[in-house]
Amino acid sequence: MNLVRVPFVLVDVFTERPLAGNQLCVVPEPVALETDQMQAVAREIGFSETTFVTEAGGSRYAMRIFTPGGELPFAGHPSLGTAFVLVSKGIVSSPATQEVTAGEFRVEADPATNVARMRQGAPEFGEPFGDREALARAAGLRPGDMHPSLPSMPVSTGLAHLMVPAVDRNAVARARPDAAAVGEVVAATGTGGYYLFAADGGNAAARLFGAEMGIGEDPATGSAAGPLGAYLVRHGVVSPGRVIVSQGQEIGRPSTLVVDVAVERDSLTVHVGGGVAIVGEGVFDLPF
Repeated sequence: MNLVRVPFVLVDVFTERPLAGNQLCVVPEPVALETDQMQAVAREIGFSETTFVTEAGGSRYAMRIFTPGGELPFAGHPSLGTAFVLVSKGIVSSPATQEVTAGEFRVEADPATNVARMRQGAPEFGEPFGDREALARAAGLRPGDMHPSLPSMPVSTGLAHLMVPAVDRNAVARARPDAAAVGEVVAATGTGGYYLFAADGGNAAARLFGAEMGIGEDPATGSAAGPLGAYLVRHGVVSPGRVIVSQGQEIGRPSTLVVDVAVERDSLTVHVGGGVAIVGEGVFDLPF
C-alpha cells in the first residue's frame, strides 16, 4: 500500500493563548492530493476549517480552504493562521499576497508578537431581510430581541454573511439556534452564515450560526467580523476606526477579533486581525 505523507500544523486564531479562539489545521507544504482527498482530511480533523497550501515562495502563496462539509472561496481565520504558519517557518515573507478562489488578499504576520492581520475586500452590501419572525426563530429568540431599527442584511468583504442586529448583548448570549431555521434564512439571503451581534460603541459581541458546510456555531469568524465593522460604520453605529469583536464565549472558545475600518474615497477599507498561537504539529500517513 502506498502512503501519502501529509504534514500539518495546528493553530488557534483570534486568541492570545493556546486552547482558545478558533482552531485551524494548516497543511503548509504542497501535497499531491485531489479535491476529495483534501475534503476527507478536513473531515478527519473536524475543525471549522483546514487549509492546504498549493504553492508558496517569496511574498506569495496560494491555498484552498475546506470545512468538514465543503470548500470555501475565502475565510478569515484560515487566512491569518496560514500566513502565520508560513511566515513562522520561513516559507514566505511578511507582508504576503494570499491567493484563494475569491481573489488576492494582503496578509501580515509577526511571529515575534504572535499576531496576524489582513486587508479584506471592499464591502458589498445586499438588500435588507425584513422577516423578523424568521430571524428570531432561527436564533431561538423572540422578535422583540431583534434590534428595533437596524436592518438585517448580507454584507461581504470576500464571503457574504447575514448581519443580524440583536437588541443587546443579553439577547446574543441567550440565543439557541435552530439549525433548520438558520438554514432557511441563510438560503433565502444567499449568505454563508447568520451573524448575530450587539454593538456598544467600539465593542461588539457576536455569534456565527451556519447550517451548511458541517459547521454549527463558529468560535471566531474573520470573514463576518470584517463585514460587521463595515456595517456598523455604514449605519452610523460607530465612526470609522477600530471595533473589538468578542465571539465564542458561549461554546467555550473565547475569541477577540480586531476590526479596523477606514474611509477611502467612496468606499471603506477593512482590516481584520488578532492573536495566533501554534499549538502542535504532526503528520498523516494516508492510503491515497
